[in-house]
Amino acid sequence: MIEGQFGFAAWDRHPASDGHFLVIPYRHFPSYFEINDEERDELWRLVAEGKKMVDKAYQPDGYNIGINVGKWAGQSIPHLHIHVIPRYKGDVENPKGGVRGVIPNKKLYNFQPD
Repeated sequence: MIEGQFGFAAWDRHPASDGHFLVIPYRHFPSYFEINDEERDELWRLVAEGKKMVDKAYQPDGYNIGINVGKWAGQSIPHLHIHVIPRYKGDVENPKGGVRGVIPNKKLYNFQPD
């Protein structure tokens, strides 16, 4: 899909939705918190470039961007990767809470903006 000096973006092999892609560094390390600034900057640039491609191809209504760090956060592959998951109106009954849904009973909350 897209390549950089420190990493690349590629379609997820088991996509959660149309256009789901991963950004993966070349250097092997398990945690996002081990990445250096130069690598971090490029990986987030790849997220932005990939999003432009997905916008053009699929026209999603939103995105979830996520990184699992550690077994108890759901990390199943011990190599950093960033999920970029396009979202579409109606793909779930109630999208409120977004990434908070990783802990289902904490997803919905009563937030009142000022």
